[in-house]
Amino acid sequence: MKNELSRRNFLKLTGSAGLMAALGRFNLVDAAQVPDYKALVCIFMFGGNDGHNTVIPLSNTEYPAYQSKRGSLALTGNNILPVTTTTNGQYGFNYGMVELQGLFQQGKLAVLANTGILNQPTTQQQYQQNQVPLPTQLFSHSDQVVQMQAGIPNTSASSGWGGRIADLVQGNNSNSTFPTSISFNGSSLYVAGQLVQATNLQPGNSLVQNALTGGYPPAAITARANAQAQIASLPNSNRMIAAADKVLRDSQQLNAILQGASGGSLATVFPASSLGNQLKEVARFINLRTQTGVGRQVFFCGLGGFDTHSGQDYQQFDLLRQVSQAMKAFYDATVEMGVQNQVTAFTLADFGRSLQPSGTGSDHGWGNHHLIMGGAVIGKQIYGTFPVMNQADSAYNPNAFADSRGILLPSTSLAQYGATLAKWFGVQDSQLNGLFPELANFQVRDLGFLS
Repeated sequence: MKNELSRRNFLKLTGSAGLMAALGRFNLVDAAQVPDYKALVCIFMFGGNDGHNTVIPLSNTEYPAYQSKRGSLALTGNNILPVTTTTNGQYGFNYGMVELQGLFQQGKLAVLANTGILNQPTTQQQYQQNQVPLPTQLFSHSDQVVQMQAGIPNTSASSGWGGRIADLVQGNNSNSTFPTSISFNGSSLYVAGQLVQATNLQPGNSLVQNALTGGYPPAAITARANAQAQIASLPNSNRMIAAADKVLRDSQQLNAILQGASGGSLATVFPASSLGNQLKEVARFINLRTQTGVGRQVFFCGLGGFDTHSGQDYQQFDLLRQVSQAMKAFYDATVEMGVQNQVTAFTLADFGRSLQPSGTGSDHGWGNHHLIMGGAVIGKQIYGTFPVMNQADSAYNPNAFADSRGILLPSTSLAQYGATLAKWFGVQDSQLNGLFPELANFQVRDLGFLS
């Protein structure tokens, strides 16, 4: 069989590298010291997780109202895991969240209630009568995914708020050229900065090229590798080919680093799920921090399937079970590494869902409840304003719901959520308005869930 050592064939061989963005130049640091390491880990629930059945009010007045409004989707009995806040508030978690129930009671997990993308504080009347600027294309999956990852209330964005945070803390990474803004869930806008380039990696892929790791004779493998390196280093006026060559060169560099680095293995056992594998890889990269010399890193992980228009009960239970097990394993790994106070994981989603059922599922919503986990989290609390449910109120609560279907009107903005995380991460208060332009419209800039 004739093998042509063409540029096209070599680019095909690099597919196993799993690298989909330019990685920059990197190196291991000898005896690096990282006394002020911090990481932010975003866990995105694609499709729009139903917050109403993630966190349930259990007070004597609100739970009956929840049952009445939720109808056939209402969780009851053993399908609710009770939790108690530090102020003795009575709530319940979805029965798939056993591990997160434990972390909440230990004070390592908090809930941020009724949060979503907003231009400014908005009332029900203002929303219904279109009296204030609203986010574009509300209730659209594709548009809301962009907005939640970009941190801006429109669908035109070239950077994400995680990447822009990485831009602002570049000084903490001055001793390293290792990737600092990384997605383990494909190409993600969230990790794309304006200065810092995003890196997209496949969980479990060490960037070893299968075509260059075996065969006979060894001299032929060496010659193939040398030829590949020569092809990738040739100058080319075609910008697309030049960019592809750079990806190949950078993947080879990062592969050498990952293969030569020690200390990446952890004793913590992660679930063999998609999210478990992603968070396991995040933990492995964090465990290399003293060798890479990074001081700040931003990570993105994700899990799909939350668009539960039908069959929601078991489907959401199974998805939240995966989230709970993976997040607990990740927290245990940070404890094992001794960085639990330096790593904060948090959830995002396209949007929430309607309180009223639609058959055996729910429809697209707006505001949602999110989870924040880590040693620096002031846990066992619910932050923001949890929607008050009143059984006799046909409008549910005009301060919390956008309409009679029970779509949450966000009482907390994504800008406030992100700004609180960014401030803990090391972003100065004077920089927050540039990071989240709509933040200036909100009185509270720090929601207080991080110490």
